Amino acid sequence: MMGFKERAFAPLVAVSLEELVPQDHFYRHLQKALDLSFVYDHVRGHYAVAGRPSIDPVVFFKLQLVMFFEDIRSERLLMRQVADRLSVRWYVGYELDEPLPDHSTLSKIRTRYGLEIFRRFFETIVEQCRQAK
Repeated sequence: MMGFKERAFAPLVAVSLEELVPQDHFYRHLQKALDLSFVYDHVRGHYAVAGRPSIDPVVFFKLQLVMFFEDIRSERLLMRQVADRLSVRWYVGYELDEPLPDHSTLSKIRTRYGLEIFRRFFETIVEQCRQAK
């Protein structure tokens, strides 16, 4: 007998991204291997003391790493991938029901930081990779 799959979606049950992303996934390895806490010191001078909170700079640079590893060429396409992929959501720390940053905000941050911040970021990452072998 031929089966028929009905498209009916129930409300989400209690589920965690922690359970859905396999333990041996690449982004889990990356999370363990790279310490991005240095980012806060690198970008501190680009933020005002008061005002609206921004996107976490570590999240921004994790998204830049995803762009690199996935060979994504635009922030717009990147955010489509993040919306679709549980592993990337897990890596950047956004729950399933949490709104993601807008692609235009990422473009503005990239412009604000400039080339020097990116150069320092990638030099530090390469050094961490060398030390981890």
